[in-house]
Amino acid sequence: MDLVALIPLRTHVIGPGEDLAGIVRRYTRLVARAGDIVAVAESVVAITQGRLVLPEEIRPGRLARFLSRFPGKDGSLTSPQTMQLVINTAGRARVLLGAVLALAGRLVGKRGLFYAAVGPEVKLIDDVSGTMPPFERHIVLGPADADRLAEEVRAGTGLPLLVVDVNDLGRVDLVGQSTGLDPDRRDECLRALRANPFGNADEQTPLVLIRPTAPPSADRRRPGRIL
Repeated sequence: MDLVALIPLRTHVIGPGEDLAGIVRRYTRLVARAGDIVAVAESVVAITQGRLVLPEEIRPGRLARFLSRFPGKDGSLTSPQTMQLVINTAGRARVLLGAVLALAGRLVGKRGLFYAAVGPEVKLIDDVSGTMPPFERHIVLGPADADRLAEEVRAGTGLPLLVVDVNDLGRVDLVGQSTGLDPDRRDECLRALRANPFGNADEQTPLVLIRPTAPPSADRRRPGRIL
């Protein structure tokens, strides 16, 4: 798959408790074709799972207040409340190790050591204002069991699913995936998503249909199996 077309799908404002497979089925059933792949923003997956919390519900400790002074202003760990969630998730010892490694990394110009120590799940935490309304006042954790959820969506819709974390800086992190994708095709999709078709504002397009633009085979001319 050398070239792909990216088709952002506008949805309603998705909230906690909604069924992701039903959402994907609803917004792809009239447009999906065989060979298409769906990508979904990880923050929306986390919201459907209810993995969000208001900052006033968190009481940050001294360590959280101290460490929150050091991340860059564009990071997601600049509030004491979010840093406390990191400590709750990764544990005090791993966070302290990450802080020491991050300091050492700065001295030699190497980044990312904090996240390497505390674990990838921490990297997915979105601080307040990192999510569109009405959740802009919430801290959103990363999704739980993303691979399992992606497979449930594939089983319920017939479409392979990628759960991704994408930003406007061209960074794309794969959070979860269903079966039915060979590695080369998956990696091509991830490269295409560097353009961030989801948007980082109020576009309300948390689903993106990824479609090969190579000449279609006979199978690709037929609609996809949408249950």
